[in-house]
Amino acid sequence: MFAPDRPLPRAIIFSCSGLTLTDEETWFFTESDPLGLILFGYNCDSPNQLKTLISSFREAVGRADAPILIDQEGGRVTRLKEPHWRHPPPAAVFAEAAAEDLEGACALARTNARLMARDLIALGITVDCAPVVDVPVSGAHDIIGDRALGQDPHMIATLGRALCDGLLDEGVSPVIKHMPGHGRARADSHKDLPRVSESIELLEKTDFKPFRLLSDMPYAMTAHIVFDAIDAERPATVSSRVIREIIRGAIGFDGVVLSDDIGMEALSGTPAERAKAVIEAGCDVVLECWGKLDVMQSIAPEVPRLSDASAERLVRAEAMRLGRQADAPPLAKEALSDLNRLIAQA
Repeated sequence: MFAPDRPLPRAIIFSCSGLTLTDEETWFFTESDPLGLILFGYNCDSPNQLKTLISSFREAVGRADAPILIDQEGGRVTRLKEPHWRHPPPAAVFAEAAAEDLEGACALARTNARLMARDLIALGITVDCAPVVDVPVSGAHDIIGDRALGQDPHMIATLGRALCDGLLDEGVSPVIKHMPGHGRARADSHKDLPRVSESIELLEKTDFKPFRLLSDMPYAMTAHIVFDAIDAERPATVSSRVIREIIRGAIGFDGVVLSDDIGMEALSGTPAERAKAVIEAGCDVVLECWGKLDVMQSIAPEVPRLSDASAERLVRAEAMRLGRQADAPPLAKEALSDLNRLIAQA
């Protein structure tokens, strides 16, 4: 994944402004050498256009396997849209099915994830920022809403594993989010800084549980939320205590820790200050989604190249992705029929 005769890439994933890379963006990516690229709806028009965009980015950074990310959860968080791509259902559909038959719902969720992954891998997209395994509670902000896989931590983890397995079956790495838990947030972290005041004992039994049960996954994304019982001063993304004691400690996650978008208003400071704080707190990689060249130019000098430990985690993630794809069983026609029936009934 990383050439031994080249420096490690910068520990950041950027976005871009449109359907193609501008000359200025191409030059910037070549010079700054970010780890990867994340795509949004405004970057996705057609398969051929998207393949060209991805190829252009990888040529600019000189790495044919540079990670390409997207948020393709299904439901309202879907970047690839019809008519070129299938529109997957929201996670809540599988939670509803699981109330009647958890094993059957897992089979449906895995099939759905495999279909999503086939769309992604055909384009060259190798990382899907899904699934959401937060545990929502009554009274929380609806930013999670139907993106959740139910309200029971064990069921969420079980369905979450099925979705992760489906993505990996087809060669796409899942990103479990938003660690250590976004389900209690009473504000949208895109606009405000949520605080969670519950005890760590309660959080360990509920919010942290799905992440602990899925701690073997290759990637996780942090939550821009303050947990008063752990660090009352800093949101999880920029809290060394949360990352060290909870994410790496109590949860036991040793995969790639990716920040949520540092452009969200839950974080304070300039974009460059936010990026620096993310790395200093212990995240492996910064995620910056604005796609504005001047902002990216201000951030890049503050972000170091990947640490050896982070590079090792990324190599393991890539090995998992490629290894699982090689072992995936064929997708049965019966599974497709069952999934289509569930979607039609939703």
